[in-house]
Amino acid sequence: MRNWLQKVMAGRYGVDEFNRCLNMTALITLVLSVLFNGALSMIFWLMAIMALIYSYFRMFSRNTYRRRAENNAYLTLRYSLTCKFSGIKQRREQRKYYRFFKCPKCGITTRVPKGKGKIRITCPKCGESFVRKS
Repeated sequence: MRNWLQKVMAGRYGVDEFNRCLNMTALITLVLSVLFNGALSMIFWLMAIMALIYSYFRMFSRNTYRRRAENNAYLTLRYSLTCKFSGIKQRREQRKYYRFFKCPKCGITTRVPKGKGKIRITCPKCGESFVRKS
């Protein structure tokens, strides 16, 4: 059995992170299709089936270059979203001790300690200086 599977998958793309995401999406939408009734249930069921079909298409595809490019696009999107949300989380944790200001010239966010009164803030990127109350 194992030899047969190796022969079938030879030259094919296989499973990657995007396939795992598609399979998880299919599982979640299948659960949602069970929880809802009527047309909404059918829509979720169709979405799950389409995600599974696309996942298997990608897995058995011989066009590895194209599948790798799709996976890289997915990983780039996931990384950008992860970075954005981790930055928001860090900022929420630090808001008790720090204030955050955007540079009026370049827009970069600068962190300064709270409770120092009016201070002159110098942007670390462009060198612009501005006064704010911390």
